[in-house]
Amino acid sequence: MPVRELNITVIDENRDPLAPLREKRPLGLLSDAGCPAIADPGASVIEAAHDGGFRVVPLVGPSSIVLALMASGLEGQRFAFCGYLSREAPERAKRIRELEQRSRKEKETEIFIETPYRSDVLLAALLETCNPATRLCVAADLTLPTESIKSLAVVDWRRANATIGRRPAVFLLLSAD
Repeated sequence: MPVRELNITVIDENRDPLAPLREKRPLGLLSDAGCPAIADPGASVIEAAHDGGFRVVPLVGPSSIVLALMASGLEGQRFAFCGYLSREAPERAKRIRELEQRSRKEKETEIFIETPYRSDVLLAALLETCNPATRLCVAADLTLPTESIKSLAVVDWRRANATIGRRPAVFLLLSAD
């Protein structure tokens, strides 16, 4: 179907998102960033489709989370996607320490994301909170011409005095033994 023939609407609480399916028309779910239903409100639409007995078919496409892990050089056999960390500094620092400890114990890469306008705040919190030997990868603007993927020990990030700017980024952490 040509793009100009598509009916694209925003998911709205006041509208039945499954109406096209109930009317025997095809329905697709897109996300403005990342993958639908992964760190995205689309999960509720998918759940409703399952509950309504509709067939759900995921389509192959890039996921910033998986792309970042692939390019990080960090542990790819054991990893956990932890979503967004708290905006509140004390809770965020506590969670970073918990994730770093879990990474050390499980030898697992911890993956999380942040909104572009808070990427630098999260990077600063990670550099302040994490052990110097912990590996940190920041993958920003994935698949764009401005893409940047750096994987360094926290001590080296501190020396570099790096910033991300207002760019979408995926953060990956692997604690050193």
